[in-house]
Amino acid sequence: MAHLSDLEIANQSTLKPIGDIAEKAGIPADALEQYGHYKAKVDINKIDKKDKGKVVLVTAMSPTPAGEGKSTVTVGLSDAFNQLKKNVMVALREPALGPTFGIKGGATGGGYAQVLPMEDINLHFNGDFHAITTANNALSAFIDNHIHQGNELDIDQRRIEWKRVLDMNDRALRQIIVGLGGPTQGVPREDGFNITVASEIMAILCLATGIKDLKEKISKITIGYTKDRKPVSVADLKVEGALAMILKDAIKPNLVQTIEGTPALVHGGPFANIAHGCNSILATETARDLADIVVTEAGFGSDLGAEKFIDIKAREAGFEPSAVVVVATIRALKMHGGVAKDQLKNENVSALQDGIVNLERHVDNVKKYGLEPVIALNAFVHDTEAETEFVINWAKEKGVRLSLTEVWEKGGQGGIDLAQNVLEVIEEPQSFKHLYDLDLPLEEKVETIVKEIYGGSKVTFTSKAQKQLQSFKDNGWDNYPICMAKTQYSFTDDQTQLGAPSDFEITIRELEAKTGAGFIVALTGAIMTMPGLPKKPAALNMDVTDDGHAQGLF
Repeated sequence: MAHLSDLEIANQSTLKPIGDIAEKAGIPADALEQYGHYKAKVDINKIDKKDKGKVVLVTAMSPTPAGEGKSTVTVGLSDAFNQLKKNVMVALREPALGPTFGIKGGATGGGYAQVLPMEDINLHFNGDFHAITTANNALSAFIDNHIHQGNELDIDQRRIEWKRVLDMNDRALRQIIVGLGGPTQGVPREDGFNITVASEIMAILCLATGIKDLKEKISKITIGYTKDRKPVSVADLKVEGALAMILKDAIKPNLVQTIEGTPALVHGGPFANIAHGCNSILATETARDLADIVVTEAGFGSDLGAEKFIDIKAREAGFEPSAVVVVATIRALKMHGGVAKDQLKNENVSALQDGIVNLERHVDNVKKYGLEPVIALNAFVHDTEAETEFVINWAKEKGVRLSLTEVWEKGGQGGIDLAQNVLEVIEEPQSFKHLYDLDLPLEEKVETIVKEIYGGSKVTFTSKAQKQLQSFKDNGWDNYPICMAKTQYSFTDDQTQLGAPSDFEITIRELEAKTGAGFIVALTGAIMTMPGLPKKPAALNMDVTDDGHAQGLF
């Protein structure tokens, strides 16, 4: 069983017609807009509202190249609830094409805990990312046209913050010059490309509560500044209606299914190291209208995805998570304990002892929100009895719930113990709280995240960041939450610092005001908003058969 690839397992699975999945989820037929046999969009205006379901957030320890399987556990846990006859839905992000062709490969879970149709979801799905790319680049076209046609708003072309986007890892486009070729070709200026998932339009789509709110948020986007340093918004350009129109279908959540037929809403996909890293509020809230339990995930570890889920997404949506699952693997713990990737198959309990401090900090982080964590120890074939026993005993000593999960190999059946642990937590009263209040000054919010969640002792703002802080205050933007842009591999801004370092300094090199999405991005270290491809991209293993089926998507 273990030798089959994720794609082979997916291809061997029998999909139910999407109408049957919708019926199971309680979605009326007139709310379903089918895209072929196994995919659909859901018209949220036609969903009957009921008592809101409880949200289970799946997060993880700091990721390593060994892989932790967060999406796999998220899907497997929802299938386990399904097997326990609970009314459950899973809500996930859509994968980005760039990372799919780069290092990461597909992002629909793995083994026998996957969402299907895997090929479609990993490729163009229902066209959402294309719509987001088009809306983003239409705004770029409107900006350049405005300047070309006389620049009535007096936009300073040296201070345009808005960039074009592409759903591909393409380092050559990070910094470009547009408008070359003479007066009829526009006005020359510096520009650049981000990856689509880093677009503010993506963040807005995922934080909007409907078309009206989408349009309002788009209108508040700051595209740049005038020659006398005043912010220029989309509302000034009067194109928010046109941009919202491009997104009128993309804003509808996408319905698919797991291998075991659990209804799944897959919608939106902002990066968690440069944006807020959660699926859309609309998908989560629609799932809460339909199901008693909604299992969702947030990108990377608790220091990035979970912090942003709680302090940005849940705050904006007005709900509280009822339980938090922290995914860990023995392989990743050993890497945090100093073991090289090619040595992970060898038993090494002392490395586990060294590396478990990483998991401990993530568990403690969850508790800081007044929530009880449940550790999902995601089993791998090379884990030894002694290693597994060490982690189980550590959790007992620390008084933390832990479930050994085998959802990759066994699907929902391998997550029953985890589901039962989570059900117990859901029934207990939690003392939920956000990490910081929005009325704190921006720099204090950053310091709170660095000290409380990362374990750092000091934040340094470069002179550029200090000027930006002052400018944001002058513009009245200091009551926004903070969205940290930081490496996912370490609590610090240096990806080589594994484990749980303390007493370190984080440098904020610059800040970006995402006034449409409603947060301030603080960039640390060498974080990139347009990734590059590796020397041997995953694309080298991909192909399509003569009858049109994908190969090599993991």
